Amino acid sequence: MFDRRFFSSQLGQAALVSIAAMVAFTIFAGMLPTAGSETMLVGTPLVELA
Repeated sequence: MFDRRFFSSQLGQAALVSIAAMVAFTIFAGMLPTAGSETMLVGTPLVELA
């Protein structure tokens, strides 16, 4: 799809930095606790339906 000339250009290097930033963001976002995790639900009041 892309050859070495593209990645040696300024646009290609910017594309590589952008891809690396997206991968890093995805990894760090996966490490954050989500709202549905058990630790977040410990202090919340629960309502039980009969």
